[in-house]
Amino acid sequence: MGTLAFGPIPSRRLGKSLGINNIPVKYCSYSCVYCQLGKTTNYETERQAFYDPETIYMEVKRKVDEALQRGWGIDYLTFVSDGEPTLELNLGEEISILRRIGIPIAVLTNASLVWQDDVREDLMGADLVSLKLDAVSQDLWRRIDRPHKKLGLKAILDGMLKFAEDFKGTIISETMLIDGVYYGNEFEKIADFLASLKRLGKAYVAVPTRPPTEKWVKPASEEIVNAAFQVFSEKLDGNVECLTGYEGNAFASTGKIEDDLLSITAVHPMRREAVKELLAKASADWRVIDKLVLEGKLMELEYEGNKYYMRRLPTRAVAEANAL
Repeated sequence: MGTLAFGPIPSRRLGKSLGINNIPVKYCSYSCVYCQLGKTTNYETERQAFYDPETIYMEVKRKVDEALQRGWGIDYLTFVSDGEPTLELNLGEEISILRRIGIPIAVLTNASLVWQDDVREDLMGADLVSLKLDAVSQDLWRRIDRPHKKLGLKAILDGMLKFAEDFKGTIISETMLIDGVYYGNEFEKIADFLASLKRLGKAYVAVPTRPPTEKWVKPASEEIVNAAFQVFSEKLDGNVECLTGYEGNAFASTGKIEDDLLSITAVHPMRREAVKELLAKASADWRVIDKLVLEGKLMELEYEGNKYYMRRLPTRAVAEANAL
């Protein structure tokens, strides 16, 4: 069993977020070129029961109690998985049972399964849902997100519209921009679609800030990001924000430094500065990192001039080779 709960970690969208990892590594409906967790090894569109909801609850409750005892606030319990969280057949029950804790619940989804009635129904229990939308043009969608062959873009877009009609919570969107892609008038098309989504709180324009799956992937240029931002702002009444900066080093320590490092970096690569601060909070030094690297539990990556540390996963083998 992988890490079911991690953090709290700083989130550029959600403040202090305690992550819930309800999917085994790389069960996903997409294999995005920029994914920080490597290529998808289990392409899936069929939902299945991965974990018992009570097990998820107990693990999240334990993490929440640890964090609160140490004075750490938590803004959201966030489903942010090693794969696509809506592939979990028990997602609705997991959300329902986590309500006992009394902290708002967010789900970060690639939106690929929202055309299914049961997926939309499960998401209704959340307070906030983030829907990914990297493209509304078929060719660009296939190039960037590399979807499962059973998926259709029109059905996904229709599903997003249906979900937004009925959802009572907050919807945000995220559009990842990468270099080496010709966007043409795609930003206008994406913004027009987002403008038609009811209850859209904010649209985020993002670039990869962590080591991606494909070596060729780089963040889009400032000119491209600015162009997208301007188009989105005009069509969405300014409810747009760029996610191009570093989210900070405010990672929580539970006192078990090796466990903290491995649980966080399993789903959230940490920059060197953040690792140093986490070590300091635990009164530990860099020898902990050297030990974990030597034992093959942690790996060092470099991206855009910064060093990152990530738990060693089978899906990162390609990225590790590229980093050498």
